[in-house]
Amino acid sequence: MSRITRVIRACTLVGFLLTPWLSAVAAEPIKVGFSMALTGGLAVNGKQCLLALQIWRDDVNAKGGLLGRPVELVYYDDQSNPSNVPGIYTKLIDVDKVDLVVGPYATNMVAPALPVIMQHNLVDVSIQALDVNSEFHYGRYFATLPVGQNPKLAFAEGFFDIAKQVTPKPKTVAIVAADAEFSRNSADGARLAIKNSDFQIVYDKTYPPTTQDFAPIVRAVQATNPDIVFAAAYPPDTIGLIRAMSEVGFTPKMFGGTLIGLLASAPKASLGPLINGAVIQETFMNAPTFNFPGVKELMEKYQAKAPAEGVDPLGYSYAPAAYGAAQILAVAVEGTKSLDPAKLAEYLHSHTVTTVLGDLTFGANGEWAKSRVVYTQFQNVKGGNDVMQFKDPAKEPILWPAAFQTGKIIYPYADAKK
Repeated sequence: MSRITRVIRACTLVGFLLTPWLSAVAAEPIKVGFSMALTGGLAVNGKQCLLALQIWRDDVNAKGGLLGRPVELVYYDDQSNPSNVPGIYTKLIDVDKVDLVVGPYATNMVAPALPVIMQHNLVDVSIQALDVNSEFHYGRYFATLPVGQNPKLAFAEGFFDIAKQVTPKPKTVAIVAADAEFSRNSADGARLAIKNSDFQIVYDKTYPPTTQDFAPIVRAVQATNPDIVFAAAYPPDTIGLIRAMSEVGFTPKMFGGTLIGLLASAPKASLGPLINGAVIQETFMNAPTFNFPGVKELMEKYQAKAPAEGVDPLGYSYAPAAYGAAQILAVAVEGTKSLDPAKLAEYLHSHTVTTVLGDLTFGANGEWAKSRVVYTQFQNVKGGNDVMQFKDPAKEPILWPAAFQTGKIIYPYADAKK
């Protein structure tokens, strides 16, 4: 074989291999739009979501894009402020002319986004939003939060199921929550979970989301002498509540709930041993039972990029949720060979979708057909602001449900803090 022939064959092979990539680059991009909390109180989680979405974009484009077209992300910082969200989605759709929308992150942000998305008849896959479609009943909405067909109850029932199994059994309950969409929904779930039970509610109040000093709130709860405390809080108030409990010396028999601040590594590390004993809701865990196809590869990419991006170095709770949200859209696009919202929604309602979150099927309101919320407890967490200790699943064993259980509760709460 002559040298010229070999060169021609080599060039032909390279051209063959590059053809899908070159076609995708040459084509008009598919624009995926969203707002994201990149500053403000939710940024600690929003930045994780953005990095995961960027990884998804790169993964898709490396395989030739969607429908032979590259994917482009178009996004704006909503500053963790719900009032910014409607204007952002209006701009994305009317000015930027995005083809698809996803997100945003967080219940408080998704709730004001959905009416705008509905007006434009688009499909939306939200990121970690609790029960926002219960009033709208929008047929083109889909969720990544694994709460099943009774979202509010699913978010809280594990906490109270655990409480029913401990000895001595607690009797009185305090419910404390921020006066905001997510935490109100979560507190509603707590009330549903103890309805028709022997538990007696002795405290049930909300506080303004702008609260800075939590000591008066904690003292008010402590004065009612509850056996267990269920709290629903976003990141800043999660930290405030836990620090105030330590300062006041309040140790009920059981404490926890939907403390979103403890789903990110930095707040956990900064609080250190103060979080020991807290029983919290989680939606995704670094555990063998959550090792779905693609998760390992995603987390390796995320954790390799996280230090340079200055985001949560572990990302277990939010990276799969954001990546999975985009995957859900992509599967529908490729499955229908279309960007038509009606076809995409019909596909997602009638097919099982394989993602890093697992194999998903959706009910009428776009929630998962079955709940997969778990409850965990922090145990033997050390000080020193050591983030990497949370790579060890033993620091946060799964208590509930039995199918995912990896450890047992330390009870009462005071014993876990020794």
